[in-house]
Amino acid sequence: MARNPPLAAAHEANGARVIEFGGWDMPVEFNSIREEHTVVREEVGIFDVSHMGEIRVSGLDAAELMTRLTTNDAVGTAVGRAQYAAITDSEGIMLDDTVFYRLGEEEFLFVPNAGHDEEVEARWVEHRDEWGLDCDVENETEGWGMFAVQGPDSPELLDSAADSAVSETSRFAFTETTIEGADCLVARTGYTGEDGFEVLCPWDEAEAVWNALECQPCGLGARDTLRMEAGFLLSGQDFHPEENPRTPFQARIGFAVDLETEFVGRDALAREKEEGPAELFVGVALEERGIPRHGYPVVRDGERVGEVTSGTMSPTLGEPIGLGYVRCELAEPGTQVAVEIRGEEKRARVESPRFVEGV
Repeated sequence: MARNPPLAAAHEANGARVIEFGGWDMPVEFNSIREEHTVVREEVGIFDVSHMGEIRVSGLDAAELMTRLTTNDAVGTAVGRAQYAAITDSEGIMLDDTVFYRLGEEEFLFVPNAGHDEEVEARWVEHRDEWGLDCDVENETEGWGMFAVQGPDSPELLDSAADSAVSETSRFAFTETTIEGADCLVARTGYTGEDGFEVLCPWDEAEAVWNALECQPCGLGARDTLRMEAGFLLSGQDFHPEENPRTPFQARIGFAVDLETEFVGRDALAREKEEGPAELFVGVALEERGIPRHGYPVVRDGERVGEVTSGTMSPTLGEPIGLGYVRCELAEPGTQVAVEIRGEEKRARVESPRFVEGV
């Protein structure tokens, strides 16, 4: 049976269309995906993302465990800051990606993707015990409600709802504040390419916080089209450890890899960086009618040279776009390729994965 977010009943009462995603029943749209997408690009919208995991790591060796199991530098991350990182195996293959928050010198909270919380918790516990590190690992996924408030008007909205000036928080920093009497962690992060915030609040107070952040509710459908326009990876779709194994360098998130630290997969990634990845994550813009979809081949001169991993009709650009991987030598924007759709080749060109420039 799928898990329910704390606002499941409220979403149903508001007429949201609900789908199963990552083992959770979540709203995919409230009005229409296009309308919700546009309001985030032009004003502000709120997403219920309570299906995301939350794992707390605390204790004397918390920073060391985080640094050994993620690709970014947890030890060097200042208290009050957030970091994006990948979680890799010994071959440098991405198991998941995450954002972690340094709550204190010996305390972290990190957010694995939906449905990954239990396996990530087990990985952290297993390695902590194997390495003899002194820290606690707690899966708090069903203790937190999590909302994403995104769009150019989001700072003003957060300031009006919170008991402190949240808008003064810089990118990839967080602050603790109160909204409708609930203690919240508010981070200036997001997954849409727009300015915005992610709000974590106690599960039992999620409805009060949601109602205080009064703006257009948005579903996972708009979240997906927004993140594709911004070129952001979706775990399990743009990379998957068995079905589509990728490294951070192939996925173009090398900025989240700190080879000066020692982490699982570090040596394999150091070799790949020196040699260069064989394929790279790119955007693909279709120049003929059709929509590039997950699994469609990318071809050139009749030869398969890559694969689409995500695709949509871009609400902002009004053209079909996709994300995927092609051979490194074909990754330059403007390179002509084709996407094979139901056996027919459609003209396309390689683009930067970031179709829409935002923050």
